[in-house]
Amino acid sequence: MRSRLMLAAGALAIAGPVHALHPSPLVEAEWLNDQLGSDGLVVLDVRSAIDDGGNRAAFEDGRIPGSRYSSYTDAGWRETHGNVAGLLPDVADLEALIGDLGIGNDDTVVVVAGGTGPTDFGSAARIYWTFKVLGHDEVTILNGGFAGWEQQGFEVAGDDSSTPETTDFSATLQSHLLATTEEVEAARQAGEPLVDARPPGFFTGEIQSPATRAPGTIPDSLNLPHDGALVERDGAYYLEPERLNANIDALGLDRQAPTVAFCNTGHWAASGWFQLSELGGLENTTMYDGSMAKWTQDDARPMQLADRGIVSVGELVD
Repeated sequence: MRSRLMLAAGALAIAGPVHALHPSPLVEAEWLNDQLGSDGLVVLDVRSAIDDGGNRAAFEDGRIPGSRYSSYTDAGWRETHGNVAGLLPDVADLEALIGDLGIGNDDTVVVVAGGTGPTDFGSAARIYWTFKVLGHDEVTILNGGFAGWEQQGFEVAGDDSSTPETTDFSATLQSHLLATTEEVEAARQAGEPLVDARPPGFFTGEIQSPATRAPGTIPDSLNLPHDGALVERDGAYYLEPERLNANIDALGLDRQAPTVAFCNTGHWAASGWFQLSELGGLENTTMYDGSMAKWTQDDARPMQLADRGIVSVGELVD
Protein backbone atom coordinates (compact mmCIF):
# COMPACT_ATOMS: atom_id res chain seq x y z
CA MET A 1 0.00 0.00 0.00
CA ARG A 2 2.77 2.42 0.94
CA SER A 3 4.52 1.78 -2.40
CA ARG A 4 1.31 2.53 -4.26
CA LEU A 5 0.88 5.80 -2.37
CA MET A 6 4.43 6.82 -3.13
CA LEU A 7 3.97 6.02 -6.82
CA ALA A 8 0.72 7.96 -6.89
CA ALA A 9 2.38 10.93 -5.25
CA GLY A 10 5.17 10.76 -7.81
CA ALA A 11 2.68 10.66 -10.67
CA LEU A 12 0.91 13.72 -9.32
CA ALA A 13 4.20 15.57 -9.05
CA ILE A 14 5.04 14.74 -12.64
CA ALA A 15 1.57 15.80 -13.80
CA GLY A 16 2.00 19.25 -12.29
CA PRO A 17 4.20 22.12 -13.53
CA VAL A 18 7.68 20.69 -13.94
CA HIS A 19 9.57 23.68 -15.33
CA ALA A 20 8.87 26.33 -12.69
CA LEU A 21 12.04 28.09 -11.55
CA HIS A 22 10.45 30.10 -8.71
CA PRO A 23 12.75 33.12 -9.05
CA SER A 24 12.73 36.05 -6.67
CA PRO A 25 10.78 39.10 -7.93
CA LEU A 26 14.00 40.84 -9.00
CA VAL A 27 16.87 38.89 -10.53
CA GLU A 28 20.35 39.83 -11.63
CA ALA A 29 21.90 39.26 -15.05
CA GLU A 30 24.16 36.50 -13.73
CA TRP A 31 21.14 34.49 -12.58
CA LEU A 32 19.44 34.86 -15.94
CA ASN A 33 22.58 33.93 -17.82
CA ASP A 34 22.78 30.73 -15.80
CA GLN A 35 19.14 29.91 -16.59
CA LEU A 36 19.13 30.60 -20.35
CA GLY A 37 17.94 27.56 -22.26
CA SER A 38 15.99 26.13 -19.34
CA ASP A 39 12.70 24.48 -20.25
CA GLY A 40 9.78 26.77 -19.58
CA LEU A 41 11.87 29.95 -19.35
CA VAL A 42 10.60 32.89 -21.42
CA VAL A 43 12.63 36.10 -21.61
CA LEU A 44 10.16 38.84 -22.53
CA ASP A 45 11.75 42.02 -23.85
CA VAL A 46 9.35 44.97 -23.49
CA ARG A 47 11.55 47.88 -24.57
CA SER A 48 9.83 51.05 -25.76
CA ALA A 49 10.55 54.73 -26.36
CA ILE A 50 10.15 55.45 -22.62
CA ASP A 51 13.51 56.82 -21.41
CA ASP A 52 14.82 56.06 -24.92
CA GLY A 53 14.66 52.38 -24.04
CA GLY A 54 14.39 51.16 -27.63
CA ASN A 55 11.87 49.51 -29.93
CA ARG A 56 11.53 46.44 -32.14
CA ALA A 57 14.35 47.62 -34.40
CA ALA A 58 16.65 47.98 -31.39
CA PHE A 59 15.59 44.51 -30.22
CA GLU A 60 16.42 43.03 -33.61
CA ASP A 61 19.83 44.69 -33.52
CA GLY A 62 20.69 43.24 -30.12
CA ARG A 63 18.81 41.12 -27.61
CA ILE A 64 19.25 38.55 -24.90
CA PRO A 65 19.58 35.16 -26.63
CA GLY A 66 16.23 33.45 -27.10
CA SER A 67 14.19 36.45 -25.93
CA ARG A 68 10.83 37.47 -27.39
CA TYR A 69 9.65 41.01 -28.04
CA SER A 70 6.44 42.78 -27.07
CA SER A 71 6.35 46.58 -26.99
CA TYR A 72 5.13 47.88 -23.66
CA THR A 73 3.53 50.93 -25.27
CA ASP A 74 2.22 49.47 -28.54
CA ALA A 75 1.34 45.79 -28.09
CA GLY A 76 -1.88 46.20 -26.07
CA TRP A 77 -0.74 45.85 -22.45
CA ARG A 78 -2.80 48.94 -21.51
CA GLU A 79 -5.79 50.73 -22.98
CA THR A 80 -7.97 53.82 -22.67
CA HIS A 81 -11.48 53.70 -21.20
CA GLY A 82 -13.41 56.93 -21.59
CA ASN A 83 -11.15 59.77 -20.51
CA VAL A 84 -8.80 57.55 -18.51
CA ALA A 85 -5.69 56.20 -20.23
CA GLY A 86 -3.43 53.30 -19.36
CA LEU A 87 -5.94 50.90 -17.81
CA LEU A 88 -5.85 47.13 -17.61
CA PRO A 89 -7.45 45.62 -20.75
CA ASP A 90 -10.10 42.93 -20.63
CA VAL A 91 -8.79 39.62 -19.34
CA ALA A 92 -9.64 37.84 -22.60
CA ASP A 93 -7.57 40.34 -24.59
CA LEU A 94 -4.59 39.84 -22.29
CA GLU A 95 -4.95 36.06 -22.50
CA ALA A 96 -4.76 36.34 -26.30
CA LEU A 97 -1.80 38.74 -26.17
CA ILE A 98 0.19 36.49 -23.86
CA GLY A 99 -0.77 33.29 -25.66
CA ASP A 100 0.33 34.79 -28.99
CA LEU A 101 3.77 35.33 -27.43
CA GLY A 102 3.98 31.60 -26.82
CA ILE A 103 3.70 32.00 -23.05
CA GLY A 104 1.77 29.29 -21.23
CA ASN A 105 0.63 28.93 -17.65
CA ASP A 106 3.62 26.75 -16.69
CA ASP A 107 6.26 29.13 -18.04
CA THR A 108 8.56 31.31 -15.97
CA VAL A 109 8.62 34.83 -17.43
CA VAL A 110 11.57 37.19 -17.07
CA VAL A 111 10.51 40.74 -17.97
CA VAL A 112 13.25 42.85 -19.52
CA ALA A 113 12.87 46.61 -19.94
CA GLY A 114 15.43 48.88 -21.56
CA GLY A 115 17.24 49.60 -18.30
CA THR A 116 17.71 53.17 -19.49
CA GLY A 117 15.87 55.12 -16.79
CA PRO A 118 13.62 54.98 -13.74
CA THR A 119 10.40 55.50 -15.70
CA ASP A 120 11.47 52.72 -18.05
CA PHE A 121 11.70 50.41 -15.02
CA GLY A 122 7.98 51.02 -14.55
CA SER A 123 7.36 49.27 -17.87
CA ALA A 124 8.73 46.02 -16.46
CA ALA A 125 6.91 46.56 -13.16
CA ARG A 126 3.59 47.17 -14.90
CA ILE A 127 3.85 43.99 -16.97
CA TYR A 128 5.00 42.05 -13.89
CA TRP A 129 1.92 43.36 -12.04
CA THR A 130 -0.28 42.41 -15.01
CA PHE A 131 0.92 38.81 -14.87
CA LYS A 132 0.28 38.76 -11.12
CA VAL A 133 -3.22 40.19 -11.60
CA LEU A 134 -3.89 37.42 -14.10
CA GLY A 135 -2.87 34.81 -11.52
CA HIS A 136 0.53 34.01 -13.03
CA ASP A 137 3.09 34.02 -10.22
CA GLU A 138 6.07 32.65 -12.17
CA VAL A 139 7.34 36.08 -13.19
CA THR A 140 10.37 38.20 -12.36
CA ILE A 141 12.12 41.40 -13.50
CA LEU A 142 15.71 41.60 -14.74
CA ASN A 143 17.46 44.25 -12.66
CA GLY A 144 19.26 46.68 -14.96
CA GLY A 145 17.21 45.62 -17.99
CA PHE A 146 18.83 45.08 -21.36
CA ALA A 147 21.27 47.94 -20.79
CA GLY A 148 22.55 46.24 -17.65
CA TRP A 149 22.80 42.87 -19.41
CA GLU A 150 24.87 44.41 -22.19
CA GLN A 151 26.94 46.60 -19.88
CA GLN A 152 27.94 43.57 -17.80
CA GLY A 153 29.26 41.80 -20.88
CA PHE A 154 26.76 38.98 -21.25
CA GLU A 155 26.04 37.56 -24.70
CA VAL A 156 23.98 39.71 -27.06
CA ALA A 157 22.31 37.97 -30.02
CA GLY A 158 21.34 39.43 -33.37
CA ASP A 159 18.08 39.19 -35.27
CA ASP A 160 16.12 35.95 -35.13
CA SER A 161 13.33 35.50 -37.65
CA SER A 162 11.65 32.69 -35.69
CA THR A 163 8.18 33.35 -34.31
CA PRO A 164 7.00 31.71 -31.07
CA GLU A 165 4.25 29.17 -31.47
CA THR A 166 0.92 30.44 -30.16
CA THR A 167 -0.26 28.65 -27.05
CA ASP A 168 -3.16 28.83 -24.61
CA PHE A 169 -2.84 31.10 -21.59
CA SER A 170 -5.67 31.04 -19.06
CA ALA A 171 -6.00 33.79 -16.49
CA THR A 172 -7.65 33.91 -13.09
CA LEU A 173 -8.22 37.55 -12.17
CA GLN A 174 -6.76 38.46 -8.77
CA SER A 175 -9.09 41.35 -7.97
CA HIS A 176 -7.43 41.89 -4.58
CA LEU A 177 -4.48 43.46 -6.42
CA LEU A 178 -6.75 46.06 -8.03
CA ALA A 179 -8.10 48.97 -6.00
CA THR A 180 -11.25 50.71 -7.25
CA THR A 181 -11.97 54.38 -6.68
CA GLU A 182 -14.52 53.45 -4.04
CA GLU A 183 -11.99 51.26 -2.25
CA VAL A 184 -9.43 54.06 -2.32
CA GLU A 185 -11.96 56.42 -0.75
CA ALA A 186 -12.82 53.81 1.89
CA ALA A 187 -9.12 53.32 2.64
CA ARG A 188 -8.69 57.07 3.03
CA GLN A 189 -11.61 57.28 5.41
CA ALA A 190 -10.20 54.35 7.41
CA GLY A 191 -6.78 55.99 7.67
CA GLU A 192 -5.06 53.23 5.72
CA PRO A 193 -1.84 54.20 3.91
CA LEU A 194 -2.17 55.65 0.42
CA VAL A 195 1.22 55.91 -1.28
CA ASP A 196 1.73 58.35 -4.13
CA ALA A 197 4.56 57.02 -6.32
CA ARG A 198 4.97 60.22 -8.36
CA PRO A 199 7.92 62.59 -8.13
CA PRO A 200 7.51 65.28 -5.43
CA GLY A 201 6.37 68.04 -7.80
CA PHE A 202 3.24 66.08 -8.71
CA PHE A 203 2.60 65.20 -5.08
CA THR A 204 2.70 68.84 -3.94
CA GLY A 205 0.67 70.08 -6.90
CA GLU A 206 3.45 72.16 -8.45
CA ILE A 207 3.33 69.94 -11.56
CA GLN A 208 0.22 68.57 -13.20
CA SER A 209 0.06 65.63 -15.59
CA PRO A 210 -1.99 66.23 -18.77
CA ALA A 211 -3.71 62.93 -17.99
CA THR A 212 -5.36 64.42 -14.88
CA ARG A 213 -7.98 67.16 -14.60
CA ALA A 214 -6.39 68.82 -11.59
CA PRO A 215 -3.06 69.07 -9.78
CA GLY A 216 -2.38 67.70 -6.31
CA THR A 217 -2.75 64.38 -4.57
CA ILE A 218 -5.29 62.37 -2.62
CA PRO A 219 -5.58 63.88 0.87
CA ASP A 220 -3.53 62.24 3.64
CA SER A 221 -1.41 60.24 1.21
CA LEU A 222 2.33 59.71 1.57
CA ASN A 223 4.97 60.26 -1.10
CA LEU A 224 7.36 57.45 -2.04
CA PRO A 225 8.75 58.53 -5.43
CA HIS A 226 9.08 55.65 -7.87
CA ASP A 227 12.67 56.60 -8.67
CA GLY A 228 13.95 56.93 -5.11
CA ALA A 229 15.68 53.55 -5.03
CA LEU A 230 16.80 53.39 -8.67
CA VAL A 231 20.42 54.28 -9.32
CA GLU A 232 22.46 54.63 -12.50
CA ARG A 233 25.62 52.58 -12.84
CA ASP A 234 27.65 52.65 -16.05
CA GLY A 235 24.67 53.65 -18.18
CA ALA A 236 22.11 51.21 -16.72
CA TYR A 237 19.53 51.73 -13.97
CA TYR A 238 19.31 49.29 -11.09
CA LEU A 239 16.84 49.02 -8.24
CA GLU A 240 18.64 48.83 -4.89
CA PRO A 241 16.51 46.98 -2.28
CA GLU A 242 18.54 48.34 0.64
CA ARG A 243 17.90 51.92 -0.44
CA LEU A 244 14.22 51.10 -0.99
CA ASN A 245 13.77 49.65 2.49
CA ALA A 246 15.46 52.68 4.03
CA ASN A 247 12.98 54.91 2.18
CA ILE A 248 10.06 52.82 3.39
CA ASP A 249 11.31 52.97 6.97
CA ALA A 250 11.75 56.74 6.70
CA LEU A 251 8.06 57.08 5.85
CA GLY A 252 7.11 54.99 8.86
CA LEU A 253 4.98 52.64 6.78
CA ASP A 254 3.41 49.73 8.63
CA ARG A 255 4.34 46.64 6.61
CA GLN A 256 1.22 44.83 7.88
CA ALA A 257 -1.30 47.54 6.99
CA PRO A 258 -3.47 47.46 3.85
CA THR A 259 -1.77 49.90 1.47
CA VAL A 260 -2.68 51.40 -1.91
CA ALA A 261 -0.14 52.62 -4.48
CA PHE A 262 -1.14 55.20 -7.08
CA CYS A 263 0.29 57.76 -9.53
CA ASN A 264 -1.15 59.56 -12.57
CA THR A 265 -2.13 56.64 -14.83
CA GLY A 266 -0.92 53.44 -13.15
CA HIS A 267 2.60 53.32 -14.58
CA TRP A 268 4.74 54.79 -11.80
CA ALA A 269 2.19 53.21 -9.43
CA ALA A 270 3.12 49.78 -10.78
CA SER A 271 6.73 50.51 -9.88
CA GLY A 272 5.58 51.69 -6.46
CA TRP A 273 3.43 48.59 -5.97
CA PHE A 274 6.31 46.32 -7.00
CA GLN A 275 8.70 48.04 -4.63
CA LEU A 276 6.27 47.99 -1.70
CA SER A 277 4.72 44.58 -2.19
CA GLU A 278 7.42 42.45 -3.78
CA LEU A 279 10.58 43.88 -2.25
CA GLY A 280 9.50 45.97 0.73
CA GLY A 281 7.45 43.33 2.53
CA LEU A 282 4.10 45.19 2.37
CA GLU A 283 2.31 42.13 1.07
CA ASN A 284 -1.17 43.64 1.54
CA THR A 285 -0.59 46.29 -1.13
CA THR A 286 -2.96 46.96 -4.01
CA MET A 287 -2.67 49.32 -6.98
CA TYR A 288 -5.16 51.96 -8.03
CA ASP A 289 -5.11 51.36 -11.77
CA GLY A 290 -6.96 54.53 -12.72
CA SER A 291 -4.90 56.59 -10.26
CA MET A 292 -5.21 60.39 -10.39
CA ALA A 293 -6.55 60.31 -13.95
CA LYS A 294 -9.57 58.41 -12.62
CA TRP A 295 -9.78 60.18 -9.25
CA THR A 296 -10.03 63.63 -10.86
CA GLN A 297 -12.94 62.70 -13.14
CA ASP A 298 -15.36 63.65 -10.34
CA ASP A 299 -15.55 67.36 -9.48
CA ALA A 300 -16.56 66.54 -5.91
CA ARG A 301 -13.47 64.50 -5.05
CA PRO A 302 -10.99 66.11 -2.64
CA MET A 303 -7.47 67.11 -3.63
CA GLN A 304 -4.59 68.18 -1.44
CA LEU A 305 -2.05 70.78 -2.54
CA ALA A 306 0.95 71.94 -0.57
CA ASP A 307 0.05 75.63 -0.93
CA ARG A 308 -3.77 75.44 -0.66
CA GLY A 309 -4.62 72.52 1.58
CA ILE A 310 -7.67 70.44 0.69
CA VAL A 311 -9.96 71.63 -2.11
CA SER A 312 -12.26 69.86 -4.55
CA VAL A 313 -11.42 68.90 -8.09
CA GLY A 314 -14.15 71.27 -9.26
CA GLU A 315 -12.51 74.23 -7.51
CA LEU A 316 -9.26 73.51 -9.34
CA VAL A 317 -10.71 73.13 -12.81
CA ASP A 318 -13.05 76.14 -12.72
